[in-house]
Amino acid sequence: MWDRAEQELFEALAETPVIDVHTHLVDGHLGARGLHEILLYHMVVSDLYAAGCPSGSRLTEYPGWPSPQEAQRRVEEALPYLELARSTSTAWAVRMILADLYDWHQPVHARNWRDLHALIQAREWDGDWHRQVLRRANIKRVGTEWARRQTGRDDDILEYALEWGFFTRCRWGEYDTALCELEACWGRPPGTATPIAAGKRPPAERPIRTLEDVHEAVADYVAAFPKDRMRAAATHISTDLDLRPVTDDEMAIALARRDHAGEHERSVCASYINERYLRELERQAPHVVFQFSLGAEPLPFETGSRLSQRTIAQIGELCSRHPAVRFMCFLASRHGNQGLCTLCRELPNLSLAGYWWHNFFPDAMRQVMEERLDMLPLNKQIGFFSDAYCVEWTYGKMQMMRRCLAEALGRRVRIGQYTKDDALAVARHILHESPRQLLGFEPSAAL
Repeated sequence: MWDRAEQELFEALAETPVIDVHTHLVDGHLGARGLHEILLYHMVVSDLYAAGCPSGSRLTEYPGWPSPQEAQRRVEEALPYLELARSTSTAWAVRMILADLYDWHQPVHARNWRDLHALIQAREWDGDWHRQVLRRANIKRVGTEWARRQTGRDDDILEYALEWGFFTRCRWGEYDTALCELEACWGRPPGTATPIAAGKRPPAERPIRTLEDVHEAVADYVAAFPKDRMRAAATHISTDLDLRPVTDDEMAIALARRDHAGEHERSVCASYINERYLRELERQAPHVVFQFSLGAEPLPFETGSRLSQRTIAQIGELCSRHPAVRFMCFLASRHGNQGLCTLCRELPNLSLAGYWWHNFFPDAMRQVMEERLDMLPLNKQIGFFSDAYCVEWTYGKMQMMRRCLAEALGRRVRIGQYTKDDALAVARHILHESPRQLLGFEPSAAL
């Protein structure tokens, strides 16, 4: 049961402006295309798969879309498992989205899902309504992927980050990922990242065989950045990698062993390419923030949360080696939060943002919030990002976050650590001012 202070804070937080620094919204098509894009958001798919639903894969992703046949098949397949998964906080978010935005207050089942699907489809191309959803959440600016920019219709409310080459992310059963990622980008305009579970890759059109190839490809990669439009470059750092400075000789040996690569070669190639990349970032695009996700490692369909202490130490070393690069971490492992906070206290160029993937559950969010509020100044933390693929999920995740933040701030009011005015000032800073300072996101007059 909430006390009065928490309820008052929750109501006041609805008036606090927010900047959502990381989503996957599509310019010109911000909302859901149907029930499937709300009911089968990838976090819900994991709930349903755990409950016994046969499919654990995501729906067809941008730049493709699920066909009507795929959407119908996957929704009907999921329906029998909704009751088993109704206990989760992700299911709670679905109910909030449907009730608040579509006035839908009944369970979804085989006899009524098409009616709900039609309600959502009716808003599919209604850009004004999509913006109303963002206003209702009091979101003043939104960050999304550069690859999801189409005509620029929503440039007045969107900021862009490049998610393209993931040189330090491991993929299930693959040991030359860094090289494959670099080959996929070499000589091409900026595109979208390889999906986490995309199966076997096609042969490279422009294979990397020598150190000179690596150097040229990395320089070309950063040179291709849309530097005047992007605020950040986003990637993932895998805890399975041994990230360290690597010599030219070590890299040449790893290249020669590519066809027989194992864990050692995987780490050597990722380390070498990442170091070259960061040096090019310092040289060519020092204004671009290096965002990295941490603590979610590949499984056949999605990821599991795990993070080693060695990785936390190596993150500190990485930030220290590149003081001119601004690093921002999206963390998916709650037990690693305290360690990352201690790094932020001593590394001027490292900050933490939001609650990513396996941390976006109320109990984990509250723990992460409380540790960061106690350990970090306000300009070293960003209080929210939704990781949403449609504005409906931006709204749903915002409602969850606000409840958690009201509880974390309310406890501090009760024990005398903050006054109510202190609490609201803290909330405004981490939700609105820190994104402006750390990423240059300015509120949009359109929102």
